[in-house]
Amino acid sequence: MPVSLEEFTQDIDSLVSLPGVGVRVNEMVDDPSSTAADLGKVISQDPALAARLLRIANSPAYGLSSQVNTVTRAVSIIGTRHIRDLVLATSTISAFEGIPNELVSMEDFWSHSLYCGAAARLLAEQCNMKHAETVFLGGLLHDIGQLVIFRKEPQKAKQALLLSIEEHDDLALHKAEQEIFGFDHAGVGAALLRHWHFPELLIESVAFHHAPEQAQHFPLETALVHIANSIATLAEIDSVSEADAVQTEAAAWRVTGLDKSTIEPTVRATQAQFAEMRNLLLG
Repeated sequence: MPVSLEEFTQDIDSLVSLPGVGVRVNEMVDDPSSTAADLGKVISQDPALAARLLRIANSPAYGLSSQVNTVTRAVSIIGTRHIRDLVLATSTISAFEGIPNELVSMEDFWSHSLYCGAAARLLAEQCNMKHAETVFLGGLLHDIGQLVIFRKEPQKAKQALLLSIEEHDDLALHKAEQEIFGFDHAGVGAALLRHWHFPELLIESVAFHHAPEQAQHFPLETALVHIANSIATLAEIDSVSEADAVQTEAAAWRVTGLDKSTIEPTVRATQAQFAEMRNLLLG
């Protein structure tokens, strides 16, 4: 008997949990009484996370003239909301460690996710958005529901994957999931992020990255992730032909104010950023 999305995700805690540091940092950023020192103290409880954030703070992306040696200084320099985005990114990646490769290639999954995050940030910068890093996180997490489905229902997940591959009209995976489950990875991913109390911007951009016209509160950010998903595929296969990727919605382009002439330079810029980002977040 088919189950609803709500029933499918009601035991999500038993499937995957956000590491405690991620939970605490997410809460503290919204608390006006929390200081950079408070955040630094919490993040330092996870030595691996602290080391990764220091590596990011000292990367060429920030172009700092002097070495950042403490997490508190990294928080002060990078900013609390950007730090939250980085902590949530690394914490979510950690939460899904251990999924067997015979179910899904985690390397391929996170590579596509990083390409999408990089493309989303580049597009956000072209739109002069101040929170481009949060849009990056939306791109990074857009397919996170796939991992929940693989963990909970691996056989049905394989069915959906095979259905999408075998269909002559190249049925999109999310549509194959809808046929098998009655819902798709976008809905599952949004349910996970809502359960983890992630910002609403991220929840909506994940929920509607295949249907950006349905976004009610963050249509621009959702449209950017939608377009970035297609650009990520092109970057992966080293193509600049839109015909080689998931078709984008014309309405999404209208919302952003961008046009398709940006595809080629964004593909190339995404490729140029990928290796360093992979090393910083996955290395």
